[in-house]
Amino acid sequence: MTYREVRQLIPAQEITEGAGVTVRRTLGTPARRNLDPFLLLDHFSSDNPDDYIAGFPDHPHRGFVTFTYMLDGHMLHRDSMGNQGDLQSGGAQWMKAAGGVIHSEMPQQSAGLMRGFQLWINLPASDKLSAPAYQEFSAAAFPVHREPGLEVKVLSGEHAGLCGPVEDPHTRVQYLDVSLEPGRRFEHDLPVTHTAFLHVFEGAVEVAGTGVPAHSLAVLDTGERVGVTAGEAGARLILVAGQPIGEPIAQYGPFVMNTQDEIHQAMRDYRDGRLVQQRADVIRD
Repeated sequence: MTYREVRQLIPAQEITEGAGVTVRRTLGTPARRNLDPFLLLDHFSSDNPDDYIAGFPDHPHRGFVTFTYMLDGHMLHRDSMGNQGDLQSGGAQWMKAAGGVIHSEMPQQSAGLMRGFQLWINLPASDKLSAPAYQEFSAAAFPVHREPGLEVKVLSGEHAGLCGPVEDPHTRVQYLDVSLEPGRRFEHDLPVTHTAFLHVFEGAVEVAGTGVPAHSLAVLDTGERVGVTAGEAGARLILVAGQPIGEPIAQYGPFVMNTQDEIHQAMRDYRDGRLVQQRADVIRD
């Protein structure tokens, strides 16, 4: 059994997005533009409503999937096709923008704290202009594996015989939320073909002899299993893995295609009001 080592350690950078919301970004920065099939990872966290209440007004997407996981607080989302929902604490939304979506994500004030992640997942060329789709699940939909000093919430993929409800058919994404008490070890098997990373957002961990502090992303090398040991203050992290797509990536802001010509077409479609053409299929728990 080969254990994955840390190939690259990426400290988060503070980025301003939306109407002035500060997020901590790891993937999608000069340190790591992408990690096939993943394009971007943002961690948003604040207990001051002034930091986030302006939210993310209407903005377009084409050519990829957004996977939003709310740790605390809740977010109202609406789109140009009439879909809407209120993503509550502990819930997650998988949104396949594909051919085109214009939507907004607006935090709703409740006890101050707003915390979560947004991950962008690429789509293959064959699916970039397909119809959009949504999957949305409340906290109760996600199975949780518990042992002394260890808790693993399965959003997507499988762990300890538990399967998460979110499905990404092209990349077979695995997405786990892992909480560890001080000194506790966690292990998880991964397909050897999958790209994988972990992001620590509380405490610190050690992976194959490499320390990973809070607000850092560790790109993992190849191997059959990952082993993580929490530091003296314990830790909480997300572990994410997916099947690479292996195609060229052309990206300009919220548009991710395979060529620059396709990017220019997306910009023209957005300018001319042709970006949104099909209503999304919606799955909710």
